[in-house]
Amino acid sequence: MIGFKDLFKIEKKPRKGLLAVEWIAMGYLLLTLLVILFCYTKLHDPEALLMGRARIVVTTLALWAVYRLIPCYFTHICRVAFQLLLLSWWYPDTYEINRIFPNLDHLFAEYEQLVFGCQPALLFSRVVSNPVFSELMHMGYGSYYGLIFLVELFYMFFRDKDFDRTAFITLAAFFIYYVIFIFLPVTGPQYYYLAAGLDNIAHGVFPNVGDYFATHSQSLPIPGYADGFFYKFVASAHAAGECPTAAFPSSHVGITTILLILAWRSRCKPLFFFILPLYILMCFATVYIQAHYVIDVFGGWISAIVIYACLSKAWKSPFFSR
Repeated sequence: MIGFKDLFKIEKKPRKGLLAVEWIAMGYLLLTLLVILFCYTKLHDPEALLMGRARIVVTTLALWAVYRLIPCYFTHICRVAFQLLLLSWWYPDTYEINRIFPNLDHLFAEYEQLVFGCQPALLFSRVVSNPVFSELMHMGYGSYYGLIFLVELFYMFFRDKDFDRTAFITLAAFFIYYVIFIFLPVTGPQYYYLAAGLDNIAHGVFPNVGDYFATHSQSLPIPGYADGFFYKFVASAHAAGECPTAAFPSSHVGITTILLILAWRSRCKPLFFFILPLYILMCFATVYIQAHYVIDVFGGWISAIVIYACLSKAWKSPFFSR
């Protein structure tokens, strides 16, 4: 376990270059920068996207310089934490890029109908409308960022030798999902059902809305017990930062699956069994609140296993693990 004094103990062999999380962040930044430059005239505010990236580069280099001046675990943590905190900035950034591409929700809704004979996201909250169940669903969904913080914090102080690996896998997984979201513009039921019309959805009609979401970001009201504490928490979070993007595969399911694996690998049973019930609620909640189609959940499970395996192997390469 890391003690308070250990945080500020000067390292004997400080790292000279960028950390693995910083290399991953710069790689994603460069990839999206190329997309922005290539699609410059189609984007709504490309200057803001470019300026945001410039600020990220400057801050990353500034934190690197601080670490070089004071090479200790605390300044190391600051560098990692900055990249993780930026995830909330990168998320809406995917919408700014992917809304220039035609929406594909009609294909996913049609496939959902073909597989299940209905739209589970439309019916789930109607069939099970109990306030207690609703609050459980919203509690599970609202635990998302808290679980990320919990796992990273646990590794930071109790499994410090694996902290960089854990942060690398978490951040890289997010960026892989973000790349998918940019080039696979699917908004999910809460946005598509409103754009297509609930009558159409109820009758199994799924119109192609084309570039509708390039200029519209309205969504259906979140279903559930509106007076519940966790309902209000999720609704507030959606109002503050949600936008029509990032439906397939479900990164909520994918990332929490990876967090569950990391919790299991930590060999800390209390951590694992604390996350497990919230993870189960999360998987159901994404459909209950109409954030995702059921096939998005399946996509989240499959992608999480593949991404974790690939990133674990990548971490062992000399480039990241040195």
